[in-house]
Amino acid sequence: MGTRAGAGGRWSRRRFIGMGAGAAAVVAVPSPAAPPPDPAPEGAPHRAPGAASFGPRPLYLGTYTSAPGGGTGIGLASYDPETGLITGSGTLTGVPDPSYLAVHPDGRTLYAVDERQDGGVTAVRLDDRRVLGTRGTGGAGPCHLSVHPSGRWLLSANYGSGSVAVHPIGASGALGERTDLVAHTSPGPGPGQEGPHAHQFRAAPDGRHLLAVDLGTDTVHTYRLDAARGTLTEVGQAHTRPGAGPRHLTFHPGGRHAYLANEVDDTVVVCAYDPATGLLTIGEPQSTGATGNVTNYPAQVLVTANGRYAFLANRGHNSLARYAIEADGARLRLLGTVPVRGDFPRQIAFSPDGRLLFAANQRSGTVTVFQVDAERGELRPAGEPFASPVAVCALPL
Repeated sequence: MGTRAGAGGRWSRRRFIGMGAGAAAVVAVPSPAAPPPDPAPEGAPHRAPGAASFGPRPLYLGTYTSAPGGGTGIGLASYDPETGLITGSGTLTGVPDPSYLAVHPDGRTLYAVDERQDGGVTAVRLDDRRVLGTRGTGGAGPCHLSVHPSGRWLLSANYGSGSVAVHPIGASGALGERTDLVAHTSPGPGPGQEGPHAHQFRAAPDGRHLLAVDLGTDTVHTYRLDAARGTLTEVGQAHTRPGAGPRHLTFHPGGRHAYLANEVDDTVVVCAYDPATGLLTIGEPQSTGATGNVTNYPAQVLVTANGRYAFLANRGHNSLARYAIEADGARLRLLGTVPVRGDFPRQIAFSPDGRLLFAANQRSGTVTVFQVDAERGELRPAGEPFASPVAVCALPL
């Protein structure tokens, strides 16, 4: 269950890199390479697959500004939608530790977590890249955020304090004061964990329910959102096996199945989803394809828009696992792995047309790009890795 939470909380996010104090100042930056496209919910392309792309497209890059060798803010770049070639164009400073990024459904506003002890979420207007302001998340170490499909609410997950927050989004894209904050107090921590660690907070495809993935308690919480007040009511929980450490959930386009990456026990599972109740039924753990004498931490799953293939980022094994999706989403079949050409792929994302896959490689400080064959489930390297300090998120628009 969850309880309303205060602003306290001990931050213990396992970032695999050193942390220190840091701050950034606002400076002038170049204008975007292209206007923002029509967006879509998290995990889905912002434009229909196969839609025509003309000229370079914007790419935004998340980092840790307080980490040794980290960036100074949100990285600005563009990419060629045909070749995947990335060209850097500067940095948007004034946003501390922007480790995860999301875009509003209207394509006009970018949102970033400020992954710090005193966590925050920041809004950036894309046409002139003006920072619209920051609101506190009420917790420590926010590591994920998403925009509700209605475009009215921003959802964020506080890893360090194990809580989830809701902020209203105004007509300008700016954020209002937090409308709710719920701490995960039950069940208790899983094996090897000292407390709850909310790692993802997102809406189901129809927007009726919200799902919060908690690594520290081996639980996926389901909430109902009051669309008028922005408050949460917990309606159920789904539990992985003890010690799985669930990190990231992605839905199949059919809306009745989802795929859960378990960071701690190095597995992926297929979940059945009931849209009427918002409840998950978690299946049996499966291989991530990581072989050899290596410790692996699966990070994120992507599903092609046609629902036929899934790709999983493997940190440690440094690969992208390829799966065929069968039985209308109910089954994953491992096809093999592809080297990611970088170290520690923290996050992966499709381009809006689904033809490119971007991998943000934290330890090598690079972004690698792959051509996606959605009919065969194949990945082919596209160009050379792009240098980006402590790359932890790549958001192509």
